Amino acid sequence: MIFLKLGGSAITDKTREATAQQNVIRRIAAQVKQARDTQPALSILLGHGSGSFGHFAAKKFGYGQSNNWRAYAETSAAAARLNRIVTDAFLAENVSVVAMQPSASACCRDGQLVELAVEPIRTALAHNLIPLVYGDVAFDEVRGMSIASTEIIFSYLAPILKPSRIILAGIVDGVFTGDPLKDSSAQLIHEIAPRNFPDIESQLSGSHGVDVTGGMIAKVKSMVALVQREPTIHVHIISALREGMIERALTQEDFSEGTIIHA
Repeated sequence: MIFLKLGGSAITDKTREATAQQNVIRRIAAQVKQARDTQPALSILLGHGSGSFGHFAAKKFGYGQSNNWRAYAETSAAAARLNRIVTDAFLAENVSVVAMQPSASACCRDGQLVELAVEPIRTALAHNLIPLVYGDVAFDEVRGMSIASTEIIFSYLAPILKPSRIILAGIVDGVFTGDPLKDSSAQLIHEIAPRNFPDIESQLSGSHGVDVTGGMIAKVKSMVALVQREPTIHVHIISALREGMIERALTQEDFSEGTIIHA
């Protein structure tokens, strides 16, 4: 069982509103198909970020302002539009994905996901389908509304579905000491664990482009917390743009490229 997230930075142009990188999505879909053809027993939960769809809509309409439910609706619709594009691309590559809209069942409490329909995901997996979740909005008992990022959804599902690995595939080769898209001297951090995370936390910078979920710092922090709770899981942060990288991450037992987060 492997969770695979396609970062919004990889599958959209995060600097241009509602711009999907169709060729990238198709290449990733082809790699997932190849991995499944090689290892038919491979179970995958697929997720993706909202990139320049959800994040731009959230910023444009003022998501998070008190009682701004129009922004909630617009952000949800934008995220769903990207999900439709991803779903269609995977189906075109003969990968049987089934979209699962998180906001249809998600409930948060002060920013924490406390409820999500798991049985449809379990049933899809039992039929050798690939459930496809994505970063979405969610009703929140305390705040009114929250963003349920793919990482939050993965963290909720991990203790239930027990993946051996979580792969986060973005636009860069892993976690760096700075933004490698802006700073050529930024160094790749090969390994992150709870013991060394405080030392490198200050080095991490936010995402490239518009991101309302806090960028790389938030992603790494949530994954460090996850491996503390679920120490059997290894998290890999890799580039979705490297040739064959996702296929290798899915099929190689000793895969060690990018950044590894572990307990």
